[in-house]
Amino acid sequence: MWWCGKGIGVNWGTQASHPLPPETVVRMLRENGVQKVKLFDADYAILKALGKTGIEVMVGIPNDMLASVGGSMKAAEKWVSKNVSQHISSNNVNIRYVAVGNEPFLETYNGSYIQITLPALNNIQSALIKAGIGSQVKVTVPLNADVYVSSTNYPSGGDFRTDIFDPMLKIVKFLNDVNSPFTVNIYPFISLYSDPNFPVEYAFFDGKATPLNDGGTLYYNMFDANLDTLTHALRKNGFGNLPVIVGEIGWPTDGDRNANIEYARRFNQGLMTHISGGKGTPMRPGPIDAYLFSLIDEDEKSIDPGNFERHWGIFYFDGQVKYPLNLGTTNSGALVPAKDVHYLEKKWCVMKPSARLDDPQVQPSVSYACGLADCTSLGYGTSCGNLDARGNISYAFNSYFQKNNQLEAACKFPNVSMITKTDPTPTVGNCKFPIMIQPYYESAGHRFWCGQKPMGLVSVLVLILLTIP
Repeated sequence: MWWCGKGIGVNWGTQASHPLPPETVVRMLRENGVQKVKLFDADYAILKALGKTGIEVMVGIPNDMLASVGGSMKAAEKWVSKNVSQHISSNNVNIRYVAVGNEPFLETYNGSYIQITLPALNNIQSALIKAGIGSQVKVTVPLNADVYVSSTNYPSGGDFRTDIFDPMLKIVKFLNDVNSPFTVNIYPFISLYSDPNFPVEYAFFDGKATPLNDGGTLYYNMFDANLDTLTHALRKNGFGNLPVIVGEIGWPTDGDRNANIEYARRFNQGLMTHISGGKGTPMRPGPIDAYLFSLIDEDEKSIDPGNFERHWGIFYFDGQVKYPLNLGTTNSGALVPAKDVHYLEKKWCVMKPSARLDDPQVQPSVSYACGLADCTSLGYGTSCGNLDARGNISYAFNSYFQKNNQLEAACKFPNVSMITKTDPTPTVGNCKFPIMIQPYYESAGHRFWCGQKPMGLVSVLVLILLTIP
């Protein structure tokens, strides 16, 4: 079998200052008919919430743990026992995969994980077999699509990158030997973001692009071409039948001129239609196994790759729907939002009407707020890109205020800010001045919402702010 099974899954990332309670997210997954979820670690509360749901789960081992589990069989066995076996036996969690690392061969890591990835894979596989769950739970390594290239710019020229060819071949052989899938993350958006000359229409699935003719095989979208470049790389090296999972694919809604609601809806709906059709790609016909990236926005993701990184979700941070999307899994054909979400008070921190734009405190205050909160919706081509100067300043202040649970001390930018109960959100456009959701805690195995989270550190930070020249 070439593909690992059909259907759409979702990536559930947790790099958020105010994550929704796991039970809330799991209810949302079930109400949306999602059958598969991919995690980036093995959070106990999340896995417990997924218990008895039947949802297929891929748990993850972060890159910074690869050396530990790759260097010690005992560490690998301990990790599997705690994060896999225990959840399967005690909580009836349907764990099907362990993702060993996350894009460990990315060029930006400068080869840090190249030598340790295979030993980690090997040890986790052995630990799964020793635990008696080797047939139920498979290992894999989510890899970025840059591990393969084409020497001809056509899919048929595909092969693994020369600088990592040997370690990649060893990993592919290992996956093949243990009947595990190859997992690849594909991002047409990144290609568009990185290359101003990239043909926009080729990123989508509508068939409006001029097709790429690869020796008579026509490619109407980048996704098919990219996946078949991998297919050719696998075939060339004798592994043409290795199962493939698309571990991440999606489109962000903010933080860049091409990251917007309309493009995201168009791409993800096109992807859903493409997958549900069951045709596969020209070189790999049949159902495609893929995980959307991602479920919910994460306001603490690194923005080193770009401001769009915090806006991949098909839902906002609070579990509310961003745009119409038919996953083909609900009777209504519409996304179902999170239920029973608890918000903080309806109040905002804004720039004082009496404050002057040239006040010397404005610039350092905005820099401080944006550095510690999230201003990725500001700037050219973003959802709040049409705000005037005062609007930008207010947005920055409010982002910091909300992230710190509306603590009064978090709106004391020296003589330039104030708290208001009048919503500063513009009446036109997609710009929102959000109200943060209440934080929640876990106590004696129970999770509960809380009106205010203690933020003693904020008072210290604001005192530092007051001394900024």
